[in-house]
Parts: sequence; C-alpha cells; structure tokens
Amino acid sequence: MSQADLSIHGQVSRTAATEVMAAPAFSIPAKKMAMWLFIIADTATFAGCLVAYGFIRNGTPDWPRPFHSITNVAIMTFVLLTSSLTMLMGIRSAQKGEKSGAFRCVMFTALLGAVFALLHIREWLELIDKGVTIFHNPFGTPLFGAAFFSVTGLHLLHVTGGVIALVAVGIRYMGGRYTADDLEVTGLYWHFVDLVWMFVVPLIYLLNMSH
Repeated sequence: MSQADLSIHGQVSRTAATEVMAAPAFSIPAKKMAMWLFIIADTATFAGCLVAYGFIRNGTPDWPRPFHSITNVAIMTFVLLTSSLTMLMGIRSAQKGEKSGAFRCVMFTALLGAVFALLHIREWLELIDKGVTIFHNPFGTPLFGAAFFSVTGLHLLHVTGGVIALVAVGIRYMGGRYTADDLEVTGLYWHFVDLVWMFVVPLIYLLNMSH
C-alpha cells in the first residue's frame, strides 16, 4: 500500500470517527427539551394548586355546590379536546410539507382556544353576578371563590398564552421562519393545557354539582 493510500485511509477513518462522536445515539432538540422541562415544572405548579384545593375543600364543612348543570363545562371540554385534534392534524400536515393545510389547522386550533376562553369568562361573569368573588361567596365559605378563581384563572391564563403562541408561531411558520418542529413544540404545550383541564373538570366542577 502506497503512502498516498495510507494517508487517504487515515483521513477517512478520522472523518468516520468524528461523525460517530458528533452523532449521539439519543438526542432531543433544544427547543423540545426546553418545552418538556417547562411542562414538568408547570405540572408541579398545577398539582400543588389542585392538591391544596382538595385539602381546603375536605376541611371546610360548608363547602358550596353552586353548579346546577354540566352543559357549559361539557361544551368547554368538547371545544378543548377538538382543538387538540386540530393541532395534531396541523402538525401532521406540516410534517408532510402541506404548509397551507398546517396553517389552517393551527389557526383553527387558536380559534377554538379563544372560544374556550370566552365560554370560561362568561361562566365567571355569571358567578360574579350571583355574588361569588375571591373574597365573598353567598352560598357558603368565601374560600370557594378564592380557590375556584385561582385554579381556573391559572388554567385560563395558560390557554390565553397558548392562543397567542399558536397565532404567532403559525404566522411565522407560514412566512418560512419556523418549521414543522416548531409547530410540534407548540403542540406539546397545547396538549399539556388540554390534559390539565381533564383534572380540573372533575375536581372543580363535577364534585361541586348540586344534588
């Protein structure tokens, strides 16, 4: 084997070794890792709020049951679950390169999120009209108002932030600044918000239905 052949063989070996070192067997994109870390931290926040709510509810003898129908919360739940489906459709369209279809799905998801927020605010206004506030409750302990508005308000804040993020990411995706991966990261947040609602509904609403 000539000196030139040995030199070429050595370069190829070093290049292959560099590629092996540069490509780990398991890796997560930085944006996705950051979102997962945020979701883990936020899960602890919601868990703490819901556990505290449970302790307060069980320790208060005159805890009120002001909800007479599940119609509104059922509609809100349906809207939020549908938004998760449209978000999945948008991500799959983006991964297939169907840019306009992905954009439409993401915008429709944002619209459903806005509808959810409006339904939630309407529910708040109805309770406030009945005299339920953070510091006052005509049906029993004022702790109910504080707990209800705190938990549902925290979730509503996340939904509102999610709607803004969906619109911003969708527009930038359509403009070519973001990719399907960015839509997927945003979708992780939106699915998390939907999942939290599945815990809020039984604890805050179903357990407080009037008999």
